[in-house]
Amino acid sequence: MSRAPFIIHEHVRWGDVDYAGIIRYDAYTRFMELAESELFRSIGIPYREFVETFDFTIPRRAMHIDFESPPTLDERIETVTYISHVGTTSLTLNFDFFGEAGLVRATGHLVVVCLPKGQSRAAPWPADFIARLEPYRLSMDEARAARGATA
Repeated sequence: MSRAPFIIHEHVRWGDVDYAGIIRYDAYTRFMELAESELFRSIGIPYREFVETFDFTIPRRAMHIDFESPPTLDERIETVTYISHVGTTSLTLNFDFFGEAGLVRATGHLVVVCLPKGQSRAAPWPADFIARLEPYRLSMDEARAARGATA
């Protein structure tokens, strides 16, 4: 099975910037949400089908972002997404944000947990769900090397 990060492109929009035209820190959450939802859609699980298909939701446990350099209004951002860790009840989605000319704009990750519908405690991931994620399970080095090979 071939593994590679999931890549999407999105522009920095008017609502993402401050008065100086520089991206606001909270705008990265929009990019993360977009990349995450499109990654899940690519494996056949749009968000609305999580509960229907697997009977669980994926609340966030942690979010981290390192800001490297600020993109500006209308800049095209490449968001490289991959899964670096799968635990029993949680998984880590990583995001690398690249601007024009391949400049690193930010890096970050989300930790999400498997929460069965109507429950308040995390539970183990269904095996068939984890199997669908396999094409996007990479270490940071593997993801960055794969991105470099296709950039």
